[in-house]
Formats: sequence, C-alpha cells, structure tokens
Amino acid sequence: MHAIRLHAFGPAENLTLERLPDPVPGPGQVRIAVAAAGVHLLDTALRAGLRGPLPEPPVLPTVPGREVAGTVDALGEGVAGGWLGKRVVAHLGFAPGGYAELAVTEAGRLHAIPAGLDPAQAVAMIGTGRTALGILQFAELGPGSVVLVPAAAGGIGTLIVQYAKNAGATVIGLAGGPEKTARVAANGADLAVDYRRPDWSAEVLARLGGPRVTHVFDGVGGEAARTALTLLAPGGQHLVFGWSGEGLHDGEPYLVEGVSEQVLGPVMMKRAGGVNPVRALELRALAEAAAGGLVPAVQRFPLAAAAEAHRALETRGTTGKVVLEP
Repeated sequence: MHAIRLHAFGPAENLTLERLPDPVPGPGQVRIAVAAAGVHLLDTALRAGLRGPLPEPPVLPTVPGREVAGTVDALGEGVAGGWLGKRVVAHLGFAPGGYAELAVTEAGRLHAIPAGLDPAQAVAMIGTGRTALGILQFAELGPGSVVLVPAAAGGIGTLIVQYAKNAGATVIGLAGGPEKTARVAANGADLAVDYRRPDWSAEVLARLGGPRVTHVFDGVGGEAARTALTLLAPGGQHLVFGWSGEGLHDGEPYLVEGVSEQVLGPVMMKRAGGVNPVRALELRALAEAAAGGLVPAVQRFPLAAAAEAHRALETRGTTGKVVLEP
C-alpha cells in the first residue's frame, strides 16, 4: 500500500509518500480500504514533535492520522462476517495509521456510513462533528440567542453556525478574508465579518445596536477573542475549545474569570454522560448529517499532498474539514 510516513519531527516537508507492506488485522480488528482520511490541526502539532493529549509524542517512524472512512476489505479473528464489504467510518483513537490506502482498527470503533454521506463527509462528522456537538452541549440556544463564532469558516465553526441557525439564533460569523466570509454567509450566518479589518467590532455593534452577544464559541483565542468579549452581553457565555490564534505550539487559552469556560476533554465527556460518551456523540453526529440538519464543509487533498494540507492548516488557508483521499 501507499502511505504518508514521518521519519523525523519537524516541518510539513517531513511527510513523505512511501510504499509499505499491507497491514493485517489481528483478533477483533478489521482492515479498511481507505477512501478518506481526516487531517486535524493536532496532527500538525504531533508532526512537529509535541505530544498534545497523547501520553508522549508518536514513536517514529509513524503513519499519522486518526480518522478514516472507506470499505472493510479484511477481517481479523472473531469479527462478525457482516462487516466485510461494508462502508464504514472510524476514529482510531490514539493509534495512528490513517494517512494510508489501508488502515487497521478495532471492530468496536466502526460505524456504518449512513446512506447519502460520502466517506469524506463521514470522516468530518466522526471527529469534527462529534466535537461540535460536544461543545454545543454547554449552550442552550434559541430564538433569543445571539451567537458569535470567531472561526466560522472552519470545520467546527461551520457546524456551529448551522446548529445555531437551526435553533433560531442570530449568528455572527467571523472569518479571514472575503472568500471565507462569503462561505460563512452562504452557510447561513446573519452577518459574516472579516476579523482582519480593524473596525470589524464596530460593524457588529452597529448591526446589533450594542453589545448583545449571548454566546461566543471560541476556538481561536488571541486578539479576535479579546475583541469578541467586548461585544458579550452581561451574563453571556464565552465557550473556549481552542486557541490557535495564540500559537499552536506554546499558546494558552484566553480566559476571563466568571465568564469563560473550557469545554473540551474530560469536561465534554462528563457532560455527554453514558457508558461510552465518545461513541454516543459520534452516533449523534452521523445521524444529524444523514438527516441533513448538519452539513459538513470539506476541503479535499490527494493523499500524496499531505504536506500541502498540513501547511494550509497551519497558515489558516483551509475552509471546513481537511481530508486526504488516496
């Protein structure tokens, strides 16, 4: 099979396309002929040598990637025969191996891809979709809500805009540049604003008639978050799930005591509840997409262009979920 391999931590150019032996599924595992592999901003940090939420950095050499969709083409011992030939999507957890033509994972991680979703959309929902719904657990949105999304053209931001509009909220989406703001407007935002403009907050104030924002869904931090909080009404929520604007490698979230709340990781899982909260969020995300309530935005790259995809993510040159297609 062909796969993207990393032999040394460092820049995106260290990701190389190589031919490797086909993996063989072990007991309880399946092999997936990959049609789409998700690329996450975390992948760029791991590539650089940071461990992120992992106990330690990946062992090199490695095939990155933790989200895949495709067709089951081989079964390990003890796996039900009904999986063979099925279209599936799976989050691989902490195990790498997604940037490849073939990937192996435990059968318990599989979800059948609902009719009407292509593999790239399924990959977007299994990771980005479950995260978006996990974040949205912390907000009660309705017709009186005024929602501001600082990264509204991203994978999570796209879904939050849709969800908020479905709930009847007024939505303000921020994005960098006219192309991205046009996408945000087309996605349903009531106001799409270019945060690169120094007067963007004045435009929002003029539209709202004052600081009436009830929810800021913040995955960016930095100056955008600081300015966004000046628009927050008393008693409003600042929900923090990332801080890419502070610098991917050594940044810290922008938090205001009594206003801000971090909603990722164990906090999100505790709110989701149940025996397997991760799987519950995955199932809900796929069901929302299958029903047409949430439509993920996807930016596709060939598998061989993994380095280009990483560079685009790191420089905010992408819209929606980034996916590699072998």
